[in-house]
Amino acid sequence: LCFSLYALSREIIKKYKPLLDKHNLTYTQYIAMLVMWEKEKIPFKELGKRLHLDSGTLTPVLKKLEAMELIIKYRNKEVVTVELTEKGRLLKDEVTHIPVDMYNMCKSESVDLLNLKKEIDELLNTLS
Repeated sequence: LCFSLYALSREIIKKYKPLLDKHNLTYTQYIAMLVMWEKEKIPFKELGKRLHLDSGTLTPVLKKLEAMELIIKYRNKEVVTVELTEKGRLLKDEVTHIPVDMYNMCKSESVDLLNLKKEIDELLNTLS
């Protein structure tokens, strides 16, 4: 199971690459932006928790997104906050096709993708 999930994850990320390269994003930057488009403003720790990334992994991702002017990061008292910029908001409109493109690449008559996602999410919650 673990190897299959690992290998599948790598193959899916390979499929994302050409779609994301057009926007100068890595897969990890893209998933961070997905959360940012949903929340617009979020504490750093909550963002890491939602992405299942520790601060050592998340910090360089956010530094790159900040250098691209898609987000800003600042400290409010003792809380580090990440906020979407206007440029970050506009990028959302440019990438709305990606989830549909990925779904179409992955869909199969023998696999119910929505049910598979639900089951994987349940397993992730059990293990977290």
